[in-house]
Amino acid sequence: MQLKEGDELWRPSASQIDATRLAAFTAWLRATRGLQFADYQALWQWSVDELDAFWSAVWEFFDIQADGSPQPVLASREMPGARWFPDVRLNYAEHVFRNASDERPALIARGESHPPRMVPWAELRRSAGALAATLRGLGVGPGDRVVSYMPNTPETVIAFLACASLGATWSSCSPEMGVSVVVDRFRQIEPKVMFAVDGYRYNGKHHDRTAVVGELLEALPSVAHVIHVPEPGGGALLPDWRSLLTWADAIAAEAALEFVRVPFDHPLWVVYSSGTTGLPKAMVHGHGGIVLTHLKTNQLQHDVRAGDRFMFLGSTGWIVWNLMVGGLLSGATVVLSDGNPAWPDAQALWQFIDDHRVTHFGCGAAFLIQNMKQGVAPGRRFEALRSINSTGSPLPLEAYAWVYEHIKRDLWLASISGGTDIASGFVACAPTLPVNAGEIQCRELGVAAYAYDESGKPVVDEVGELVITQPMPSMPLYFWADPGHARYRASYFEEFPGKWRHGDWIRFTPRGTAVIYGRSDTTINRHGIRMGTAEIYRVVEEMPEVQDSLVVDLEYLGRPSFMPLFVVLKPGVDLDDALRARIRDQVRTKASARHVPNDVYAVNEIPRTLTGKKMELPIRKLLLGAEPAKVASPDAMANPGSMQFFIEFKARLDTLLQQA
Repeated sequence: MQLKEGDELWRPSASQIDATRLAAFTAWLRATRGLQFADYQALWQWSVDELDAFWSAVWEFFDIQADGSPQPVLASREMPGARWFPDVRLNYAEHVFRNASDERPALIARGESHPPRMVPWAELRRSAGALAATLRGLGVGPGDRVVSYMPNTPETVIAFLACASLGATWSSCSPEMGVSVVVDRFRQIEPKVMFAVDGYRYNGKHHDRTAVVGELLEALPSVAHVIHVPEPGGGALLPDWRSLLTWADAIAAEAALEFVRVPFDHPLWVVYSSGTTGLPKAMVHGHGGIVLTHLKTNQLQHDVRAGDRFMFLGSTGWIVWNLMVGGLLSGATVVLSDGNPAWPDAQALWQFIDDHRVTHFGCGAAFLIQNMKQGVAPGRRFEALRSINSTGSPLPLEAYAWVYEHIKRDLWLASISGGTDIASGFVACAPTLPVNAGEIQCRELGVAAYAYDESGKPVVDEVGELVITQPMPSMPLYFWADPGHARYRASYFEEFPGKWRHGDWIRFTPRGTAVIYGRSDTTINRHGIRMGTAEIYRVVEEMPEVQDSLVVDLEYLGRPSFMPLFVVLKPGVDLDDALRARIRDQVRTKASARHVPNDVYAVNEIPRTLTGKKMELPIRKLLLGAEPAKVASPDAMANPGSMQFFIEFKARLDTLLQQA
């Protein structure tokens, strides 16, 4: 299937549209508000022009349970500093458990060391209630921080819900993260209790974390108690950790699950920026903002319905885990996957998705690209699967083609883009809209997203900075340990005062679809022409010989810029002069003649963060002369060994520049 950007790949039928939660919401607006909209674009425009009315409608449509009055909706519109629903008190976990049902499990868990595990709602409530009582007995109350060093298992979800029920503040890192990266995160918030596993399994191998947890505790003196969760299938030995309590003992008591209603902006969790350099930003989200946003995003944008099975590949240190667990707010069964999705073979996860009738599957674009490059062809029926969400990076055209050729023809393939910063999407999907190759379907409702040019003016059909002009309930309340909100303001509000600049290049089409062109702080400006790196990756990685790539533009004072392209080649392919020439010609003819790389180099791996993002800026800084230790912490990387090539490359760069 040969595609070009904008080709229509899927359009929902009238019956499919009528069954969506978005159609139910628009019908409700018509019946209760007398509002009628010609199309999604008109609905979106109303949602950002009439911000108070929209979020008030969301509150009523989803029947938010709270004490106090939901008026005013927005007491202060200043960014940063917007104040939403100042007179209400509510609880995230309470909104989860109002969906409890004997008709479907709350959780289904897939792991490498055990058969699929079903967790009924009754078990989830009983365990969360017992654990909340244990935490209360340990002195945990509203505002206390509780942290997790656990994988994507039911115990992690139970611990989070118990914590939320008390009004305590949750924070999570996945167990593959190293000591320094975890300490950089948790030390900022001074946790009182830590949940920790002694090990985890990945790719069929056991990874012991007992000593790592011991090192974490030495660096985190605020932790008074540790609750030990044994690795599934692991041994029975108890680690020598501080004030240890076993998971079995922590959930042994019989105690009713109670919910502490807290202010709308009471901290629910702390999540973190990637932190490749410096301390990660510790972003605080509130109970109310997340309840409203995850109901709106999951139901109106992603069409998650009660009884659906919602799965998103991602570790407990990536915000997609939080979004997936938010599926419980909509009555969906959340499907957890721990370990390597391609273990014991590349078909394993696809078989699981089909066998367990997953309706919504989300993953990083890199996962779909990897399957495509490896020639995976699941060849299954996927009768229950309605949608695939792709995020983390732009999805290339050939990956769209692969999904529709090898997964399912009648499928809603949605590329989405948001961030840890808002725990949801800026531009995403809507179940009533068609899918066009290479394009994101729409702006999310209630998200005033625009492309701004350098003068701060909105542009259409031109690449500009992604800017949000109105507050959103899930914007961070603040950054932890950020006196005067100085770092918060510097992160988003310096370029366009009073408006959120996210740091992505984006283009909105006249139809309201969007294309992301990569991070604006790594944009390549050659010969006066600006281009996002994603445009180069798109054309380079569509070549069958190329599995992955990274490009950086090295601008030096007093000499021309030098732009090397690094490629990971398919096994058995050599980077000879002929292939180099074809790669450069591919960029020249399909991207830009002004952005042809000076040379092409083969590498074994592209450096990536723990959430799978290409580390363009750190590599650029390294090659411009920064010390390796100052550009990236190994513990903040998915593949720290990949840096060695670039360190060695830097050592011979002067010679290469003289030859260029």
